[in-house]
Amino acid sequence: MSYITWAPNEIAFHIGSFGIRWYSLCWLVGLLLGYLLMHRLYRQQKLTEEQFEPLFIYIFVGVLIGARLGHCLFYEPGYFLSSGKHFVEMLLPIRFMYDGSVKFTGYQGLASHGGVAGMLIAIWLYCRRSGVRGWVVLDNMGICSCVTAAFIRLGNLMNSEIVGKVTDVPWAFLFVNGSPDIAGAPRHPGQLYESLSYIVIFFVILAVYRHKGPKSVGGGLYFGLCLTLVFTARFLLEYTKEVQEAFESSMPIDMGQLLSLPFIAVGIWSIVHYRRQQSAQQ
Repeated sequence: MSYITWAPNEIAFHIGSFGIRWYSLCWLVGLLLGYLLMHRLYRQQKLTEEQFEPLFIYIFVGVLIGARLGHCLFYEPGYFLSSGKHFVEMLLPIRFMYDGSVKFTGYQGLASHGGVAGMLIAIWLYCRRSGVRGWVVLDNMGICSCVTAAFIRLGNLMNSEIVGKVTDVPWAFLFVNGSPDIAGAPRHPGQLYESLSYIVIFFVILAVYRHKGPKSVGGGLYFGLCLTLVFTARFLLEYTKEVQEAFESSMPIDMGQLLSLPFIAVGIWSIVHYRRQQSAQQ
C-alpha cells in the first residue's frame, strides 16, 4: 500500500545562524490566536484593557513551566532527577553533551496535562491581581484554549513525536525523521487526530457561546465543556498512540489516559455547577 511519507525539515526558517523550529513556531501561533480571541471576548464582556493586559504573560509562563515540569516529572523522572545536570536540563532549554559542551535544544518535551495545571495556577495568581472573577477567566479559557492546543499538536507532528501505533490504514504516516524504532513502519498520525479533534471541539464550544451570549460566561459551562470534551477525546485517542515511555507498557491504561481522568471529572463537575447555578436563578 502507498502510505504518507512524513519527513519535514524541523527548522521552519533561520534568523542568521539561529534556526526557528516548527515546534516553537506552532506554539507561538497557537498562543497568538488564543490571545487575540481572548482579547475579543474581554471586549464583548465589557472587561477593561487594564484587566486584560497581564493575562497573556501569566498564561504563557504558567503553561510553559507546567508543561515542561509535567513531562519531566510524569514521563522521565528517572532521568531528570538522577543528577544535578539533568535537573538543570529540566529547567533550562539546554542539554549537557558527553564531550562537556552545552547544546541549546529548546524545550523538547512538554506535557499537555502539566500545561493545564500550570495554566490553572497562573489564572489563580492573575485573578488575585486583576480582580476578575476566576470563573470568568476559566470560561473564557475554555472557549479559547482548543485553538492553542490544536497548534501544539501540529508542532508535535512536525517534530515526528508522540506518534501512533503501527497500522495499515491508507492514511498511515511513515515518520522518516522519527527515532529508529518508529521510522520503519506505517503508523497512526495521532498528533493530527488530536489537532483535528481540538478544532472540532473549539467550534462546538464557540457555537454554544454564540447561542447563549456573553452573559453566560462566569458559571463554569465553557470551562467544563472544554475539559470534558478535550480530555475525553485525549483518553480515546490514546488507544491509537504509542506509549511514550517503556514503563507505560505494563499499565492497564497509559499515563496520558490516567492523567486525563481527573480533568474529565473536574469538567463534569463544572458543568453541573453551572446547571445548579442556573436552576437557582430561575
